[in-house]
Amino acid sequence: MEIAKAGTFTIARNELRRVLTVFGMNEKSIQALFSGMEKTHRHVNALAFAASLEKFGIDRSRSTDVFRRLGIDDLTINEIFESMDEQRISAETGRLYDAVLETG
Repeated sequence: MEIAKAGTFTIARNELRRVLTVFGMNEKSIQALFSGMEKTHRHVNALAFAASLEKFGIDRSRSTDVFRRLGIDDLTINEIFESMDEQRISAETGRLYDAVLETG
């Protein structure tokens, strides 16, 4: 595994498959994740990766363990989840404003 820059990392496909299996992801979900990664030329941002893990049923506790197993430090892991939360809040706030905007 190689850290490319803050927020992204590189890992061998077989190693990633092994880690995901250990932490409870089924083969169908792993294939779907890999398929999505193929569309981005086998590159995925750590935020997108964390969101994908969540989408496929891996909770934050297990996601944290996956990131640790991949060699990512706790500070970086916390930053990933904080960024995910900030993005969700921004997206939800935008939707709220769109939903309550009235003229008259």
